[in-house]
Amino acid sequence: MKTKKSLKTTALALCVALACAAVSLAQTGVVRPTPTGAGKPYDDQVKSLLARTEIQAAFADVEKNRDRVLKEWITITEINAPSGKEQERAAFIENILRGYKSLDVRRDSVGNIIATRRGTGGGPTVVLDAHMDTVFQEGLKIKVERREGRLYAPGVGDDTRNVEAMLAMIRALDAANIKTKGDLVFLFTVEEETTFKGVNQFVKDNKDRVGHYIALDGGYEGFTYGGIGINWYRHHFVGPGGHTRSATPPYSATLPAARAIERIYQLQLPSGVPTNLNIGMLGGSEVVNAKAADAWFTVDLRSTSNDVIADLERKIAAILKEEADRERMTVRTERISSTPAAQIPGHRESLLVKTAEAVHYAMGFKPSITTAGSNNGNVALLAGLSAISTGAADCGNAHALTEWCDPETIYKGIQKTILLGVAMAQLSE
Repeated sequence: MKTKKSLKTTALALCVALACAAVSLAQTGVVRPTPTGAGKPYDDQVKSLLARTEIQAAFADVEKNRDRVLKEWITITEINAPSGKEQERAAFIENILRGYKSLDVRRDSVGNIIATRRGTGGGPTVVLDAHMDTVFQEGLKIKVERREGRLYAPGVGDDTRNVEAMLAMIRALDAANIKTKGDLVFLFTVEEETTFKGVNQFVKDNKDRVGHYIALDGGYEGFTYGGIGINWYRHHFVGPGGHTRSATPPYSATLPAARAIERIYQLQLPSGVPTNLNIGMLGGSEVVNAKAADAWFTVDLRSTSNDVIADLERKIAAILKEEADRERMTVRTERISSTPAAQIPGHRESLLVKTAEAVHYAMGFKPSITTAGSNNGNVALLAGLSAISTGAADCGNAHALTEWCDPETIYKGIQKTILLGVAMAQLSE
């Protein structure tokens, strides 16, 4: 029997539903239901795979070894691995991998660790990638702290959670005696945070042998299937310099630099196109009592549209010239690195993307699916490889000393990764 309260609740819910439908109808002319899966045949195939005893056995192994996963994750996190100086962490990971008889383990020319779990044949090669490096400085002493159900440490999430997820996945596959038709390549890369050196080398060496590329870096409940363009610049204002007490003008080159920074941050970024702009590093004189002869700052410019990037580059260049001319100085720009936006036409409907969508729904997620990836997956996409990026735990404050992860989420994240990897490499009967 419905009470007055239940009638009010029902009426409120109906009003909300009708309002949402009205907005959808007004914007598109079509009322679109909230998706509950990827659609056929992907949902059916993934649900069938999930029900297999082998997959359930692998999931059970993850649950059984929770303590091991947590301990190993903490240990790896506490091995500092600045980008380009990952050697100590890499040696620790390689030693673990060489204890697994199911793997062929090797290093490549730039220091990536490549661990291949051979398939029985007839399936695509699937690469799962996690990077070993972090953004933190050499010599930093890292100690994981547990507070209020979370793990806190620099690098605990980006990307150590996914390094651990791959190690745990290998153990679970072995424990459940799962065989795949295609090879599963577990790739532990160097220098993701700075130059993409590791992934560039791997793709150059192996592009023709890769069927699907899964970068484990970033999200937990969702994934990306496109790459945002990432462009780094260092802009210099060059002037005569001088002593603090010398006649003014000429001013320190820091003055036009400061004015330019303020104006750049006032630039309007486009709506509807994921775009980011940040000025992260500054430099000038070597001593306090000198007017800077060279004042510089960096710009990190990102967008899923290469046209937007080009437009903002032109606007920034105009600002730099105007401020330099104002003080009779010159501008010099260095392009530190440039990775174009990587958007493959039709990729949203590809086998990898639709299967990944089905996997996320099957695992109980309502995934956010975007085209703004910013990781090793970008390089794979630019090479024309079908690639996505996702992650194996809920974490926050990446690249900060206050970085944290919810350890309870990694076990489901590992299971998601197992299901996705086996679905793409195809289970061997």
